[in-house]
Amino acid sequence: MVTRKKLLQVREAFQLAQKPRQNHAKLVVALKATYAQLDDKEDFHEKFIHCLKYAMIIYSREPAVEQVINFVATFVTSFYQTEKEDDSEEGEEDNLLLNYVFKFLLEIDDDLFDKINEVMLVRIKDKFSNVRIQAVLALARLQDPKDENCPVVNIYSILLENDSNSEVRRAVLSCIAPSARTLPVIVGRTMDVKEAVRKLAYEVLAEKVHMRALSIAQRVKLLQQGLNDRSDAVKEVMRKLLQVWLQFTEGDVLELLHRLDVENCPEVALQVLKALFSLSPLHDIVQNCKNLNNRKLIPLEDLTAENVLHWRSLCEYLKSKGKEGEDLLEEILPEPAIYADYLLRKHLLDILQKILILPATSAALIPLLVERLLCLVKDDDTRIQIIAEIISEVREPIVSVEQPVDAAEIRRRELKLAEIKVKLFEAKQALEECITLQDFNKASVLKEQITELEHTKNDLIKAEELCEIKEMHVEKSDPETLLKCLMMCHELLKVMSLSKGICPTINELIQSLVLQIDNTKIKLSALKAIFDQLMLFGIEPFKTRRDSDSQSESAHIRTENGEDESKTIAEDEEDSATINSLLKLLSGFLDSEFSELRTVAAEGIAKLMFSGRLISAKLLSRLVLLWYNPVTEEDTRLRHCLGVFFPLFAYANRSNQECFEEAYLPTLQTLLNAPATSPLSEVDINNVSELLVDLTRPSGLKLQSKNSQDYQELTVHDSLAMKICNEILTDPTAPDVRIYARALNSLELSNSSSENLLVLLNDILEKVKDKLCQRTIEKIKMNLTKDPNVGKNDSRQTEETGVCGRTQDTDITLAENTVHNEEEKKQDALQTPVNEVKETAKLKSTRNKTGKGQRKAAAEGRSVSRRKTGRSVKGGTGSDDEVPESVPVSSSRPPRRAKTLALEKTRMNLSRLLNEEVEN
Repeated sequence: MVTRKKLLQVREAFQLAQKPRQNHAKLVVALKATYAQLDDKEDFHEKFIHCLKYAMIIYSREPAVEQVINFVATFVTSFYQTEKEDDSEEGEEDNLLLNYVFKFLLEIDDDLFDKINEVMLVRIKDKFSNVRIQAVLALARLQDPKDENCPVVNIYSILLENDSNSEVRRAVLSCIAPSARTLPVIVGRTMDVKEAVRKLAYEVLAEKVHMRALSIAQRVKLLQQGLNDRSDAVKEVMRKLLQVWLQFTEGDVLELLHRLDVENCPEVALQVLKALFSLSPLHDIVQNCKNLNNRKLIPLEDLTAENVLHWRSLCEYLKSKGKEGEDLLEEILPEPAIYADYLLRKHLLDILQKILILPATSAALIPLLVERLLCLVKDDDTRIQIIAEIISEVREPIVSVEQPVDAAEIRRRELKLAEIKVKLFEAKQALEECITLQDFNKASVLKEQITELEHTKNDLIKAEELCEIKEMHVEKSDPETLLKCLMMCHELLKVMSLSKGICPTINELIQSLVLQIDNTKIKLSALKAIFDQLMLFGIEPFKTRRDSDSQSESAHIRTENGEDESKTIAEDEEDSATINSLLKLLSGFLDSEFSELRTVAAEGIAKLMFSGRLISAKLLSRLVLLWYNPVTEEDTRLRHCLGVFFPLFAYANRSNQECFEEAYLPTLQTLLNAPATSPLSEVDINNVSELLVDLTRPSGLKLQSKNSQDYQELTVHDSLAMKICNEILTDPTAPDVRIYARALNSLELSNSSSENLLVLLNDILEKVKDKLCQRTIEKIKMNLTKDPNVGKNDSRQTEETGVCGRTQDTDITLAENTVHNEEEKKQDALQTPVNEVKETAKLKSTRNKTGKGQRKAAAEGRSVSRRKTGRSVKGGTGSDDEVPESVPVSSSRPPRRAKTLALEKTRMNLSRLLNEEVEN
């Protein structure tokens, strides 16, 4: 009698599964044998779930519980494998156990689900990293990437960026779902300090993220970091990432390069190509290079940055592979003669011209392309011709336009069509009769005629619908086109020889581009170009070209001999008119409503004045007003430029301080007479006065200027004091008398002016009734009579350097408020400014004072009544429509070098013309 083997019971199987060295595979086989022999499988299901519940209620991490869970998982999944192998009816019965177990595991109500979620979110912040890792894994299926407020996604992002344990960060990377919200966080882990985290981040990007989800900047950054990573494992993953991206482009390497920034980051593209080449045999790489023609060159129509870089990289890679690579290199390298012809200058010129003519060419590339084109052409006339032709093609491209058809032609076509329709109708009637009479031979002939008539009718109808298309030139005047043309003209003028002058072609270009523009960007480019020309060449390029240099020289000689005087006067008047119109144009932009135009105009005028090209008290006054104007408070560049310019310009030499002296009264009078609605009414006039007084201090002049002949015994403050006294005497009852009195008290006065100044101060004491003003004047008068050396620190310094004996032979004319004669003007017209030397302490003090005044004016925002009823602005204040006056500039000794002499010559030519006073 055969002994029947005892079946393994469910309870016994669960008890054995808890033991650490128990073979779960044998237990699974034994328990499946028991399950197969049972008739009542429902009872087995209930006992199995009953035993499983004991393990499910143990929340601590126990080895016995983990053993049971592993056994249950192995046992249940064994039925799934059996079902796949055999789709029998018995397999379907076995699948019932799977459904029963999963139903038990998934029967969780919402409250329990929320409780699990809440507990896991707490455990994910546990101090032990293993607990945080298990919590991260448990929450993986509870995240909702589409929910912007999903707490699981939020905590995942925080852990990725802030958790100190690298294994926690790896767990989050493996669980987090990529989305538009989580993608930047995943990309950020490619720069993790741990190699394993960086590697996993690149793996996630390769397996879960499409290349299109990344921007071009992100792709380039990932490739640059990954290919240069210090870890070989990360570099290996990067090759996998490149293979995945190459699959997205269907294996097209050029398309992959197109999706990277090849032009701006060629180094990254070269590394990518090198990595891709290393994945394939050399022979296959050469065979896949299909962008070359039969001459082993890239066709001109396919000449792109991607093609060129791929060709270059492939040649370099094959060269680095030794003899095998050099043999294959011959298959992709052209013959030297063919390659030389390929790179001929003519071809390059043609290509550059075609690129410049293309409407799709960006305006940012125009200066670089034109500069390269002009470098290939050395002749100025040829340059002008080429640029003029390109501008003509850009402004007036050939466009296909529908040409209207003549009325007579339309009538003729209509008659022809009507005739065809009549013949067609008759033929169809005849066909019907032939069919009725059963004359099939004639019917076949008629059918062919009908087919031919139908074709003729359709052709006529199509001819009516299609209008005649004609190619013709259409002028384009949009801002982008004008800006491109203006940039081309600008680059041409930069390389043109000064002796060439303005030819009719360039003059026509200027008329059509510069003087008719109505766009801020174009105006900015035009202003910068004009200022650049003035700085480099002076006024010469803007003057009307004479017939020849020899004729001009002979005219000058005849003038010296007293002949042809009228011709020279006419030429001077013409030059003066050119200067006046140019200065009026440039100064008009100081009042522009666009801050960019104001800034460029102010910066350009400041450069001209600082370099000695232009000296104008009215322009200087307008710059001071522009600097203090509350409208320009947000123009940081404008404020910074003028704040640096004023002290540097004033302390360079005495002539510049005299310019500020002339601008003193016009500037204050403009502020005093500003209407209440004007932003200038909010400016602190006392601060403006203090600034101008400080900029004209004799003690602020640089050492070179003090030792020069400009440093005279009669100082700028002496002259300014007389002007202020005369202004007070003009209207002693005006409210602005206090401002002038305070300014008088701040001046550094010398002995040379004390006698004349005391006379004026006595007159002021008699006429001014304001007590505060009287006390200030008394104080000034007492200082002058008590200590004759008050304010003469600069004079004592001059005596120490041996220059005190130098005086100026001028008579003080109080009515005219000036101490300069005509001889000084003639002498200063041939001079240039002294080179600047930095005096940091003085500049800082001046800027701090002016800045304080601006802040004070902006904070208070008050408007003081500073004008007398019926009082009008004096002629010295100027207006926005007036042309700024020009005064001479002082000079240093003649330069020694030829280059400096040439530059000095252009300065003198411009100074001679700009130094004439412009009467408004």
